[in-house]
Amino acid sequence: MSTRNQPPFRADHVGSFLRPLPLLQARDQFRAGTITAGQLRAVEDTVIREVVRMQEEIGLQGITDGEFRRTYFHIDFLEQLEGVEARGGLTAHFHRKDGGDLEYAPPVLHVTGCVCHKNPIQLRDFQFLKSVTTRTPKVTIPSPTMLHFRGGRAAISQEAYPDLERFYADVAAAYSAELKSLAAAGCMYVQMDDTNLAYLCDPKMREGARQRGDDPDALPRLYARLINAAIADRPAGMTICTHLCRGNFKSSWAAEGGYEPVAEVLFNELKVDGYFLEYDDARAGDFTPLRFVPRNKIVVLGLVTTKVGTLETKDDLKRRIDEAARHMPLDQMCLSPQCGFSSTVHGNDIARESQIAKLKLVVETAREVWGGV
Repeated sequence: MSTRNQPPFRADHVGSFLRPLPLLQARDQFRAGTITAGQLRAVEDTVIREVVRMQEEIGLQGITDGEFRRTYFHIDFLEQLEGVEARGGLTAHFHRKDGGDLEYAPPVLHVTGCVCHKNPIQLRDFQFLKSVTTRTPKVTIPSPTMLHFRGGRAAISQEAYPDLERFYADVAAAYSAELKSLAAAGCMYVQMDDTNLAYLCDPKMREGARQRGDDPDALPRLYARLINAAIADRPAGMTICTHLCRGNFKSSWAAEGGYEPVAEVLFNELKVDGYFLEYDDARAGDFTPLRFVPRNKIVVLGLVTTKVGTLETKDDLKRRIDEAARHMPLDQMCLSPQCGFSSTVHGNDIARESQIAKLKLVVETAREVWGGV
């Protein structure tokens, strides 16, 4: 079986890591006004160097900064677009394996004016990451769909956008500009994190979309067009993947359901190079939707959970890979954890030792299945 010397890699990961205590303390100090933004960034630089070294020592080829400069995987990026504000909160019900469910109300994104890309958003962070790794630096950004699904039409200014088609065009243009700025700095690996396509696999989420006035059967195609427009002008050689997430907050999740409702559009109309898919337990459904994957796409199977510390076995992972291979070629697959370890600054309820053990398991299993990583 062939190795892969380009992203996504046989052993890969979604991107976020548990925040080290010195970073959390520095954030608290910055909020209290006892250290400056420059001093906070110096702490961030230090812990990012450490997390890069951890990834390299484990044997990973795609390297992230752990999202250590962010509070939320999506808000920190999106609110830097002109015309976007984060305020208030919309309560969501998150589920846990132990039954201790959570209510959580992260800020809601509102489009208050015309959306545009006023300045590069990830450029400076990418330049630092690139300077501290000899491997492939990966930038993770939220999918452009994140500006629509949760709030719907009600969260988008009628004055700025009486016609939503103009809104979608402006969002796509803003993302295109961001990708060009990253490419000019040498970024060749970008991951777009998308909860919405996964949420559209959940009957309750689909009903919520209906109540907001959206057609859940039409949204996947609409979102595919939006993402395609955003990445249409990416430079040759830039790999773009999307990660479908059902929610990740303190080891809990918001949505459930297999990929069947979105699979055909996801794999055949969305023009990304690869897909990070959550497949760590029954809430993700079975592998049959993989029958829609065309020959030119890669699927990264998220078989290792980031929500609990219990370590999977190589035999179980290999068995699951064999099951997936009944529906698509093994050579088009890779392996990763199902999500990040810390999609928000709060982190999942998992020990750092377990985080490292799970990453090592991914690398070792991928090496045994595909021959190299």
